[in-house]
Amino acid sequence: MGVQAVRGAVQVDRDDPAEVLAATRELLAEVVRRNGFTADDLISIVFTVTPDLTSCFPASAARDLGLVDVPLLCATEVAVPGALPRVVRLLAHVESDRPRSAVRHVYLRGATRLRPDLAA
Repeated sequence: MGVQAVRGAVQVDRDDPAEVLAATRELLAEVVRRNGFTADDLISIVFTVTPDLTSCFPASAARDLGLVDVPLLCATEVAVPGALPRVVRLLAHVESDRPRSAVRHVYLRGATRLRPDLAA
């Protein structure tokens, strides 16, 4: 078993806690589903938000999904002029025996513009 990193992002329409948490749950669930991970495979998850999202911690969504023993961290992205607004990103570290090329990164909603080469 090795360690792999999985990226993902989702854009929300507005800075509303219910919307941010629902989108984060959707993103995390899709990362797990597309890669066939279980909660036991997750080592840690770093969530970031663009500076315009301040209503809640996206890590709360992971706790809502039952990830109570996975280390989680939230941070703010760099405020780059012209960057895509209202985006929640994640970087998950997982135990996996699959090669890096087989890991499925997930970009949802407007965040598909960040990585059109990976959007499915």
